[in-house]
Amino acid sequence: MTKDFDPRPAHARPADPTGRVPPGQRVTEKFPVLTAGTPRITPKEEWTFTVDGLVGTPLSFDWASFNALPMQEFTVDIHCVTRWSKLDTVWRGVSLDTLFEAAGVPPRAKYLQAHADGEYSSNLKLEDLISGQAFVALDFDGKPLTQEHGGPARLVVPKLYFWKSAKWLRGLTLAEWDVKGFWERLGYHNYGDPWREQRYRGVDDVVATKTPSDGLAKRIREERLKKT
Repeated sequence: MTKDFDPRPAHARPADPTGRVPPGQRVTEKFPVLTAGTPRITPKEEWTFTVDGLVGTPLSFDWASFNALPMQEFTVDIHCVTRWSKLDTVWRGVSLDTLFEAAGVPPRAKYLQAHADGEYSSNLKLEDLISGQAFVALDFDGKPLTQEHGGPARLVVPKLYFWKSAKWLRGLTLAEWDVKGFWERLGYHNYGDPWREQRYRGVDDVVATKTPSDGLAKRIREERLKKT
């Protein structure tokens, strides 16, 4: 047992003095793999990616054309709802700002649903994704992103719990209204702020509004499945 070992559970330890680790989290050097099951992952030769919904110009990419977009390297801390945090993770990918600029996002677009293989999805506020806050990652730690960590491409939104960063990403749908994602429908918090420990649905949760955009997301998903 090392001198730095703390036997108390994460939620019972004092706040991190550096200010980088949210309450209830424990820093790890590993990269744990947690999922509800691995769907059939689309190989790069068949992979496509779309930006649609409430945009001026819907976008569609294959693997080659997506890789031709401007790439950036990002170093961020990530925090999992299961209480681990990993600091200074290094990714390479496309900023969502690049995609939004190309698609043209009107002011009334306030929400986004990320779609992934296996009909996984996550719902997010657009304000949490702009100005360099989120990106589609293709590489991790200098290497192509592996399937177990969401490759060939995954969403990365560092400011929220990591389930919001959908693995096996295939598309982004913008809308005027919020539509719950896979984990949110199963009881996870609709927002997922690690600094407020918004792990599961509770009294501070905001219920996603049921609106015609639910039908929009469903129609887009059905059309996407027809093409696969």
